[in-house]
Amino acid sequence: VQLQAFGGGLVQAGGSLRLSCAASGSTFSLYAMGWFRQAPGKEREFVAAIRWSGASTHYADSVKGRFTVSRDSAKNTVYLQMNNLKPEDTAVYYCATRLGIRIISSAIADQRQYDTWGQGTQVTVSS
Repeated sequence: VQLQAFGGGLVQAGGSLRLSCAASGSTFSLYAMGWFRQAPGKEREFVAAIRWSGASTHYADSVKGRFTVSRDSAKNTVYLQMNNLKPEDTAVYYCATRLGIRIISSAIADQRQYDTWGQGTQVTVSS
């Protein structure tokens, strides 16, 4: 499976962006997709995740109520709709998945559970 993330850009505070992550290859082995981000000088952190079935979603506290993760299984694509963006949302955003193994809910925010990563897309929020 290969992941390609795109949709980043420069936006003013309060604005919106939608990121996409397209999966190609053996997508039948996917169980969940996660979004992570890494700001300059900081460690990569969890943002959101969704079960490939769409049965559940998970969010970091910092983005709850502002970000929405969704998926289009027909297109093998996961989206991250980001509203009311803040300068502290500035980061490189990555999508990731774990092949062939279901990640339990209590571990879905743990980046060590993911073994396949997209290339990242830059999101810059100006104040």
